[in-house]
Amino acid sequence: MHIGFLNPQGNFDSNNSHITKHPDFGGQLIYVKQVALAIAQMGHKVDILTRQIIDPEWPEFAEVIDTYPGVDNVRIIRLPAGPKEFLPKELLWPHLIVDWVPNILKFYQQQGGGLPDAMTAHYGDGGLCGVLIEEETGIPFTFTAHSLGAQKMDKLEVTPENLTEIDEQFNFRYRILAEHLSMNRSAINITSTRQERFEQYSHRVYNGAVDVDNDNRFAVIPPGADFSIFGAKARSENEEATEELIQERLARDIAETRRDLPVILASSRLEPKKNILGLVQAFAMSPTLQERANLMLITGGLDDPLQEEASDDIAEEVLAPIREVVKEKDLWGKISAFSLSDQSQESLAAAYRFMVKRRSVFALTALYEPFGLAPLEAAAAGLPVVATKNGGPSESFLQGNKEYGVLVDPEDPADIARGLERLLCDAQEWEYFAQVGQQRVLKTYTWESTAENYLSSLEQILSSPETRPRAELLPIHPYFRNPESQADIFLEELGELYFGSNQKVLSTSSL
Repeated sequence: MHIGFLNPQGNFDSNNSHITKHPDFGGQLIYVKQVALAIAQMGHKVDILTRQIIDPEWPEFAEVIDTYPGVDNVRIIRLPAGPKEFLPKELLWPHLIVDWVPNILKFYQQQGGGLPDAMTAHYGDGGLCGVLIEEETGIPFTFTAHSLGAQKMDKLEVTPENLTEIDEQFNFRYRILAEHLSMNRSAINITSTRQERFEQYSHRVYNGAVDVDNDNRFAVIPPGADFSIFGAKARSENEEATEELIQERLARDIAETRRDLPVILASSRLEPKKNILGLVQAFAMSPTLQERANLMLITGGLDDPLQEEASDDIAEEVLAPIREVVKEKDLWGKISAFSLSDQSQESLAAAYRFMVKRRSVFALTALYEPFGLAPLEAAAAGLPVVATKNGGPSESFLQGNKEYGVLVDPEDPADIARGLERLLCDAQEWEYFAQVGQQRVLKTYTWESTAENYLSSLEQILSSPETRPRAELLPIHPYFRNPESQADIFLEELGELYFGSNQKVLSTSSL
């Protein structure tokens, strides 16, 4: 097969440059790359279609065609969409419609090799492009949302009064309608967990878009961990350099008598939803944890965030209350926060393996985690895991009554502390969860199995194309056909979907 991956948010290149530098990057792009490579290794031709960025700050993303070393049948194809420079995903919508989709069709026409047999679209913006390409060419597509806008609106506590202000930043009116179309018109919706399928897609905002109980419309395909990077026996080129850096930072931040203790290790973006504060509060309230372990926070791009203010407003919003807890509870000498030098997956894996030697524990205390690849990667390296019970970890680390990690309530620091104490205070528990967690990932969560499941879905679509009655297909909003016309998507439309028709939204269009 020839398969196109629609992921317009940029940042694919042979060196995984800046993979954690921006919220638009990170896990979603790692996912797309790994699935694409695994499918290609099974003999299929894969194009990762993304946005071209010509910007001095992002020089790696300028060439139209790029490849991964040693991989013959994967191309990274970067095509223009709007201004040349990097744009946050919230600003891409009109440029995808006017520029990116036409440029994709023109690219294949000029290549003369024919369009892909099928597309797999990622995130709401990729989904919209899948809709528009199918409308133009008939090429079917799968939709992988990664996260849905309705849940983000819930977390932001959107009200009729603040909707205008929040939408100015996030453009939910485009995202929500694009998600409606994507899940409605895709051949199959791919989710990482059953919970994602039945809880997220059944949100009232998506009423009428897709029937979550229709097994023909969904495939639950979990992502994988890369054992060539995160495996306990893998080694990176900078294994020793990473170990030296960690020892230097612990020497900088941790009291001398405590430097050989295990650590509670957290590695995530500095965003409020990751709830690093809850982890710090749990550590602060437990004399037992403080006696037995140090807290180690790996923070992307910030080398001493407990002492220096972050230039990024969101990162500073996360760090300021953490500093207050550290100061108030006198945690100095027991907590270290720093960035790995190159912020690569290889360095992170080396850090995990180094901390296994100290019988450390990995913690992910996010308020909600759609899937949770990071704890699976940590488990692959040999670290036992304490993870949020909200979201994907409740499926990956628990099956029936069988525990593969310790699940905790992220909104209860006492429960987080209990989960950590369970592993750090009992050598047998540590050994047990280190072993069963690693076995669980090796058996169930590999990129090869993810790719096989994608291929199975795509083969099913192509061998027996579904001909749904046109009545089941939602109409494409005029804005998504021509954003330069007067047919904008107004806040009232979003408000009606989110709040219901009886709520009055004060929008700029009604002033």
